[in-house]
Amino acid sequence: MKIVDLNQVTKNFAGDLILDQISMQIGENERVGLIGRNGEGKSTILKIIAGIEPVNSGSVTWKKDAKIGLLRQIQENLNGQTVEAVLERSFAELLQMKKQMTQLEKQMTEDANDVVMERYGDLLAQFAERGGYEMQADIEKVMRGLGIEVLRGKLWDDLSGGEKTKTALAALLLEKPDLLLLDEPTNHLDLTAVIWLTKFLQTYRGAVLVVSHDRYFLDEVVTKMIELENMELITYHTNFSGYLKEREERLLREFQAYKDQQKKIKKMKQAIKQLREWGEQANPPNDAFFRRAKNMERMLEKMEKVKRPVLTQKEMNLEFEESKRSGDDVVVFEGVSKRFGEKILLDAADLHIRHKDRVAIIGDNGTGKSTLLKMIVGTVSPDAGEVLVGTSAKIAYLSQQMEELDPNLTVLEAFRDRIGVTEGEARNMLAGFMFYREMVFRKVANLSGGERMRLRLAQFINQPVNTLVLDEPTNHLDIASREVLEEAISKFNGTVITVSHDRYFIDQICSKILLLSDKKLTLFHGNYTYFAKKVK
Repeated sequence: MKIVDLNQVTKNFAGDLILDQISMQIGENERVGLIGRNGEGKSTILKIIAGIEPVNSGSVTWKKDAKIGLLRQIQENLNGQTVEAVLERSFAELLQMKKQMTQLEKQMTEDANDVVMERYGDLLAQFAERGGYEMQADIEKVMRGLGIEVLRGKLWDDLSGGEKTKTALAALLLEKPDLLLLDEPTNHLDLTAVIWLTKFLQTYRGAVLVVSHDRYFLDEVVTKMIELENMELITYHTNFSGYLKEREERLLREFQAYKDQQKKIKKMKQAIKQLREWGEQANPPNDAFFRRAKNMERMLEKMEKVKRPVLTQKEMNLEFEESKRSGDDVVVFEGVSKRFGEKILLDAADLHIRHKDRVAIIGDNGTGKSTLLKMIVGTVSPDAGEVLVGTSAKIAYLSQQMEELDPNLTVLEAFRDRIGVTEGEARNMLAGFMFYREMVFRKVANLSGGERMRLRLAQFINQPVNTLVLDEPTNHLDIASREVLEEAISKFNGTVITVSHDRYFIDQICSKILLLSDKKLTLFHGNYTYFAKKVK
């Protein structure tokens, strides 16, 4: 049975067409991945399904009494509430029943009449049937799985953006809707939490529609892929790896059908031209030839034209400019200790990163991965020990929050602030990162996360470097942009040090895993797949 059915839905924003007569269905217990480039309208589809965004034409129908829950990229304002209170909101009905039961218990101590006892018995049965006695255990399980136990008593107002997203995700999972709509759920999760969420969704008793660019996550969770491309939806009944194969086969079939039809159209046009010539050459002119030419023209007009498939989309033109190679020793930690307040991040840790090493730093959120990178680039100092960086190491540093970007500058100004080129040259170079025409005059403050990441990567070009230090470089990038980044790093002959929770990205570019855990650093020689098997 279908939970939701979109039929010929069209959506406009300020006169711009976003979705053009799209149709899709989601059945009970289906696991669906929705992918597409940034800005194509994936989040809009989720909002339409959730019933919070109207459509301009077409219809949306839902299963009667279906409960639909949406995790947004930008969270609602819950100021004044603690994290635990936000999670308890998911059990509003059960908490109300518990309150009524407490009141009835009080009445029974004073006057245990049959009416009160019967009402209490009914409530008790309903409370147990709906999982009232597992309520606290469920909260603890989800908090532990997503790694937010330490946030329990914190106010929503004091949470970071990532902490708000994790708390909102936890609350939504506890609600157990018939259809879970998840918009980039893994963006602020560490690897441990991503793996827990994967297992949770694999056994979830309901349907799931997830927008994600995490390729391993999609492979492990979904069994149906829907691609949004050029305002149209294409469905594949497989996971992400199967989608890649089937998409290529589909494009080749469509391109062959397009070529075959173009040949047929060309022959028909030649035949029409020949028939007209024969009709005119006859003496007197032969109307039969003209009638045949006219009939063939009508056939050509009525023919349903096969659209030329788009085999290659516009992508970033990313290539790192390399300087002279660094020395053999790029980064050395000798007995490094670091703490923030009472929390110890590193305790007498040692590390040796050499020329051409490709190292992925992994660990739970809050263990100090970003701090580790900041010590390498020199913006944070160790409390004890030494951090030694090779004198010939030329570092390009990409921070997770991209603090290097001035929000008050335009895209063009921010780019030229780092790259000394003329306006014309800058606009030409920015076009290679998909900033076209008036887009270069947009303020950095108004850019999406993906656009900021592309601008920051654009600032790296024409800057000779031999060491890349990257903090969550794939965050906010769509799959196509991630592939461009992976290819650019693969061609780079220098040293790469990255913090990432994108397992696919790590497997593609890294040959060493540095685990930050229990205030220590442990180096594994191999990619993420090797590491996962080693520590399993």
